Amino acid sequence: MKAEVKPRINLEERTPLQDVIPLATPMILFVDPASACNFECTFCPTGHKDLIKDTGRFVGRMKFEVFQKVIDDLAGFSQPIKVLRMYKDGEPLLNKEMAKMVAYAKQSPFVDYIDTTTNGSLMTPERMGPILEAGLDKINISVDGMNKEQYKKFTNFNFDFEQFVENVKWLYANKGNCEIVMKIPKELITEAQQQEFFDVFGDYCDRISLENFAPCWPQFDVEEKTGIKITEGIYNQPITRTDTCPYIFYGMSVNADGLVSSCFLDWERRLIVGDVREHSLREIWNSTEFNDLRLQHLEGRRNEHPVCNNCGQLTHCLPDNIDPYQPVLLERFKAHLASR
Repeated sequence: MKAEVKPRINLEERTPLQDVIPLATPMILFVDPASACNFECTFCPTGHKDLIKDTGRFVGRMKFEVFQKVIDDLAGFSQPIKVLRMYKDGEPLLNKEMAKMVAYAKQSPFVDYIDTTTNGSLMTPERMGPILEAGLDKINISVDGMNKEQYKKFTNFNFDFEQFVENVKWLYANKGNCEIVMKIPKELITEAQQQEFFDVFGDYCDRISLENFAPCWPQFDVEEKTGIKITEGIYNQPITRTDTCPYIFYGMSVNADGLVSSCFLDWERRLIVGDVREHSLREIWNSTEFNDLRLQHLEGRRNEHPVCNNCGQLTHCLPDNIDPYQPVLLERFKAHLASR
């Protein structure tokens, strides 16, 4: 097998957040090319159209001029962002301007790296060729079964699995410098199919892994929706309680309509801290709304927040833990705010 068995995110050689918080420039910016999805996955809020309708959130594709504004706004920061993460709530490839977006971001001196995540259903040579040419650095491909029947059960989509495998092979043969990552939740397949997953895709990607379901979305019970009991973290690590969210200190998310969330898991739009159509990203990053949330976490009051208090991301998916440094970070953050 050519691929390295390794999680989709880099768990080693991470920046010690306790040494750099507060940050003048976010490390990661999520931008959602499309908040809609062609799958109806049981384990994802976007797959439950009744829930999404109740939120009143925008369902559709990001306009190119909004994306352009986002990239142009990055010039307001003191240094480039490390990663432009082009996905959030929906299927990015539903946006037919994805290649144009990648190309525009790639020419910016304020973007170091671009990745995306896809369900693979639209990953044709015709669609992916221009995106690869535009300079995409990494693509995570979410596999949701090892046959058409499993896809139908978990995604309610008539998926041509055999054609998907051929598209993955084409992608790997034409990837250039783009890293190809394959991942699948273990809960969706049998134990025998776990080896089949490695056999089918292991020679046609750079990184491959088995993951676990995670209750990462606040106010969305994955166990209830799927009937599957979760006993490990997403990367097969132990479930560990954490009080302070590190994400709000190094990242933020631009939704498909331009509203900005403090968190990439804000599927209900209850963590809105600004609107990129009305304010610059730098203004939003330094806004009172955003800083109040950061202070609440550093002061040990996360459980008082109506959304953050129910976040499984902090127990099941966290690559960083700043809890031991909470007191010193609080004093440093207060001094930072006082100096502005």
